[in-house]
Amino acid sequence: MNTEKTPKLHLAILGVGLIGGAFGMALKDKLQDDIFITGNTRTEKSLHEAKALKAIDEGFLDPIECVQGADIIYLSTPVLQIVPLVKKILPHLKPGAILTDAGSTKSFIAKQIMDLLPENIYYVAGHPMTGREKSGVTSAHKDLFNNKCYVIVKDTGAPAKIVEKIVNLIKLTNANITTLTLEEHDRCASIISHIPHITAAALVNLLDKNPNDLESCITLAGGGFKDTTRIASSNADMWADICISNSEPIIEHLSQLQSLLSGVITSIAKKDRQAIHDYFVESKTRRDMILEETKDKYDLI
Repeated sequence: MNTEKTPKLHLAILGVGLIGGAFGMALKDKLQDDIFITGNTRTEKSLHEAKALKAIDEGFLDPIECVQGADIIYLSTPVLQIVPLVKKILPHLKPGAILTDAGSTKSFIAKQIMDLLPENIYYVAGHPMTGREKSGVTSAHKDLFNNKCYVIVKDTGAPAKIVEKIVNLIKLTNANITTLTLEEHDRCASIISHIPHITAAALVNLLDKNPNDLESCITLAGGGFKDTTRIASSNADMWADICISNSEPIIEHLSQLQSLLSGVITSIAKKDRQAIHDYFVESKTRRDMILEETKDKYDLI
């Protein structure tokens, strides 16, 4: 009788920050000794924090060391760092290794990665629709993915059994998985994630446009302003990369938002109460519908 244990799944996380750290924590919590997680960060301090939080079993400052022998590589760095990182580690991956990413934009990353891959290395594009306003592994927790939407893009060339392997792993985080094409993802992510972050930053920057009232405005800033602008505290490197890598949908949707605001300005200038009233009714109706349709599927962020 063969008493040898099944070899552990080796997961390498490149970028053990908020998302990568939470992914590691969630899988370690479920799989325990059946998974071995290596992690890569930029500093020794972050490596020690990641190990202390049980996001990883072993840490490396060198990404090449981190991926040695890994079955799955989870790319969780800022978007513009992902492709250069793939180029760096690709010669050191074992045959059959699977790359998956948590990048907030997909077409920009996926099309480049797909052109780089040899036949025996696979790529499954993904994006967990979750996060917090604070970055870094110390802000991560194992329940970050609970009831959140996790997008898997199936049109990145990986065989169905490879996609299924990544999907089954993600299910262990308690995320709810949906599938989109590359283009659908980037358009939708722009509307429901990227534009809100840009707008929240604009609302905060609006304070600096009114320096004479700054102190008084801060005094008055209550729950509504803090809730609306919470995401403006997010990582600037990450959001600069997102704007560059998903520029076309973001520009299109910002232009549409600009048009909507221009319409409100015109209605207010004309003191057209009905038009102003209709503007708020339409937004309330749509938001209430979204909350109703998603209440049993996803927790919205």
